[in-house]
Amino acid sequence: MLYRTQGRYGEAEPLLQRALALREQGLGPEHPANATSLNNLALLYYARGRYGEAEPLLQRALVIAEQALGPEHPDTATSLNNLVLLYRAQGRYGEAEPLLQRALTLTEQALGPEHPDTATSLNNLALLYDVQGRYGEAEPLYQRALAIAEQVLGPEHPDTATSLNNLALLYDVQGRYAAAEPLYQRALALRERVLGPDHPHTALSLNNLARLHQTQGHYEAAEPLYQRVLATIERVLGPDHPDVEVVRQNYLALLRATDRHAEAEQLEIHARTGQTFPPRPGSA
Repeated sequence: MLYRTQGRYGEAEPLLQRALALREQGLGPEHPANATSLNNLALLYYARGRYGEAEPLLQRALVIAEQALGPEHPDTATSLNNLVLLYRAQGRYGEAEPLLQRALTLTEQALGPEHPDTATSLNNLALLYDVQGRYGEAEPLYQRALAIAEQVLGPEHPDTATSLNNLALLYDVQGRYAAAEPLYQRALALRERVLGPDHPHTALSLNNLARLHQTQGHYEAAEPLYQRVLATIERVLGPDHPDVEVVRQNYLALLRATDRHAEAEQLEIHARTGQTFPPRPGSA
């Protein structure tokens, strides 16, 4: 878990696989502790863009939680939220929404309206509304989740950075740049302090801030952020990860917008040949 939280996915994977195997052998395949191990391993696969491997683990974790603990147990809500992360990433919004609404109702009833798990459910439902353009429904959920994180977990907790980033994204896509930028800046500074400069979540904050600068035509401010992001996440996640491609496309758009088409072409060539950013000296 520590390695996964730190973004050290290659080191985390064999340990999580071993933990799952030991629990299944020692406790039996239907023990509720297996749901925790299944969720942990599936979230690592999700973070690495290996959605096909994550889904059956998440579905199995949900079945175990519902059968062993009951449909109203908080751990069932955790499994619901984790499965929804995958559905949202795949654009399966119709499947995700009823699961999220159920998870939110469950956590509010079982744990209370101010519990951090309730904030997680609020954030996840808001994100689903957000990607569908349902901004009026998303904003109060984001704001409530941020208030819970700040009050219950504290202003330096990683979940607070997540809530700040999510609300900033909403303002950003609506063109409310003056409202978005300080939230992006605060989320980035928090993640750098708490998670470190090379963590994938820190890279995500850098990308969001770079894109905000780019949208406003502030290319000189955006470019070094994109360069730092690409160098970091290609090393940590690998050049074929979906998040790497998102950042790469953002940077390519900047290069083309500034009439640097030769540099854009070179970046595309390096991506096609599996070379990481920055290009090696003397390479094609």
